[in-house]
Amino acid sequence: MGKIIALANQKGGVGKTTTTINLAASLATLEKKVLVIDADPQANASSGLGVNVKEVECSIYECLVSQADIREAIFTTDIDGLDVVPSHIDLVGAEIEMLNLDKRENIMKEVLSSMKEEYDYILIDCSPSLGLITINALTAADSVIIPVQCEYFALEGISKLLNTIKIIKSKLNPELEIEGFLLTMFDSRLRLANQIYDEVKRHFQELVFKTIIQRNVKLSEAPSHGVPVILYDADSNGAKNHLALAKEIITRNA
Repeated sequence: MGKIIALANQKGGVGKTTTTINLAASLATLEKKVLVIDADPQANASSGLGVNVKEVECSIYECLVSQADIREAIFTTDIDGLDVVPSHIDLVGAEIEMLNLDKRENIMKEVLSSMKEEYDYILIDCSPSLGLITINALTAADSVIIPVQCEYFALEGISKLLNTIKIIKSKLNPELEIEGFLLTMFDSRLRLANQIYDEVKRHFQELVFKTIIQRNVKLSEAPSHGVPVILYDADSNGAKNHLALAKEIITRNA
């Protein structure tokens, strides 16, 4: 039985998509079967995994709004065992279209339920908002990874997200757990980065992943080539960090 993990933080630019793509690729490299659900209308996870977004005919949008079969939306990637359900700019309007649907918060859960048998991990890349699609993702998920950028405003907004998680836990998905807080874009040369790390660790203790994702040029360059960093430069810190994160997650869930 697979595990569904949402990557969420309503703050933009914290590394959600980068983490989703590269964690998925690392898990697949470690011989896990992985499905990425791109639930962000910007569709960056889709293009970062080599999908030509302009040519997508069936995306997560059709699955949520028109009850399309999710199997028709699955694309295979260059990495063995890693598939993706792409997003589409139409997803922007999906929240309005879903408002009149029955059990609107549970639509993604139903869409993904048949996939849990087929994959070890399903990673959902959420958009930087706490709208209906993100609520759907958190209702469908078993756990959530919260990427935290090592910068001054890092902890701002986390309380809002934790509050949302608490509400979802009490009303929609009692099983939802926090998989962990992941520190991203870490630059050990900056005193501030180290202070943020200490602060996050003090607040959330055991919930903080041991693995830290360092700031890395190769990590930023890889998406423009439509491949995860492990295919772009396997020796880079970005590739090593995400592989370490994948191992940590596998160990936690063993």
